[in-house]
Amino acid sequence: MLNRVTNQSMAAAAQRNLQAGQSRLATLQQKAGTLQNITRPSDDPAALANAMATRAQLRAADQYAGNINDGNGWLDTADAALGQATNILNKVRDLTLQAANGSLNQPAKDAIAAELDGLGKDLLAAANTKYLGRNVFAGSSDSAAAFSGNPPVFNGVPASSVERRVDAGQKVRVDADGGAIFGNGAGSVFALVSGVAAAIRSGADPSPQLGAVDARLNSVINGRAEVGTRQAQLVTAQDRLSGLKATLETQRSAIEDADIGQVVLGLKLQESNYQVALAVTAKVLQPTLMDFLR
Repeated sequence: MLNRVTNQSMAAAAQRNLQAGQSRLATLQQKAGTLQNITRPSDDPAALANAMATRAQLRAADQYAGNINDGNGWLDTADAALGQATNILNKVRDLTLQAANGSLNQPAKDAIAAELDGLGKDLLAAANTKYLGRNVFAGSSDSAAAFSGNPPVFNGVPASSVERRVDAGQKVRVDADGGAIFGNGAGSVFALVSGVAAAIRSGADPSPQLGAVDARLNSVINGRAEVGTRQAQLVTAQDRLSGLKATLETQRSAIEDADIGQVVLGLKLQESNYQVALAVTAKVLQPTLMDFLR
């Protein structure tokens, strides 16, 4: 059975074909303008889901990068303070040895004791170093200072720490245990320096306290070495994160970003097809007088 093909049905079919071609042309023009493969969810729902998942991972990576930068700030500050404390304690040791010289008169020893008092204050200032308003040696404590009083008492929270997450499964401690490094109260390094100064003023031989000074010096050096180990962990995490971000960005670009070469080629081809379709339709469906009279 043959179906009758009327001019009206031919015109309707031609119109549908032209509209479809025009729609494809508009889509390519929009892609050329935005250089995006996905401009609306209906373009490619599966690709959109992958793009959203990739972007979520990129946002997490950016957060980890911010955590690493903040952690580096904490550890750099602690390292500088411990370096200063190391220099101070080396000076304390040198002065203690100098004061142990029996040929020094008392005024000279008093001058050494006064210098030790100043070094003790400098040491306390180093132990109370802050980063962005937080004590780097007091853990999670919100006290005004990590050490205060006379002799200085540790104000940190026992067994507490400040940590920063550097990836989904790893955290790095970014503070330093001031109680372990500098001691507490009468057993602190501050009390030790003060005691050495008092012994020198009294005319006593301070050399028996050299062992205690060396022990505290080693404690500070060990604390600095631990800070350095954590800094190395952050560097490793930062390098790993940089590689991950580059991989995720490549994945995101492959999903979302259009290839400009392919887009331009497709646009030119579709423009040519549309112009040909217009020309062919105009010749096949030539209007008659009856078309104008209707």
